[in-house]
Amino acid sequence: MSVTATPTDLRRRVGIAAGAALLALAATGCSGLGRTAVGPVTYTTERDRVVSVNSPSVKGCHRMAPAGAQEVANRTLIDMILYRTRDCSGRGTTYVPTTVTDVNPPRSLPWRSYSFVH
Repeated sequence: MSVTATPTDLRRRVGIAAGAALLALAATGCSGLGRTAVGPVTYTTERDRVVSVNSPSVKGCHRMAPAGAQEVANRTLIDMILYRTRDCSGRGTTYVPTTVTDVNPPRSLPWRSYSFVH
């Protein structure tokens, strides 16, 4: 018994193959791009200067202004960790979920860097 493909079957197979190829191309093409935390990180320094960083990279350690920060608003789509050191190390970290603002109590050391949980 011989089975012949109809023109509709051929179009369907070609469409599936083309869709799979485009999906693979899109996945490999986007993997080289740096992922960002969509949205701003805004912080206020001890000198009441407001600094806003829009869509920072999710990778690595991000230093804040030399004076550090007393208030940090995480308006990104990714949770973050605040550090009291300039290199995202050490104790005394603070976990800040997405869309939350954290205020440092008076007499506390300022936050000096942050990283994202990814």
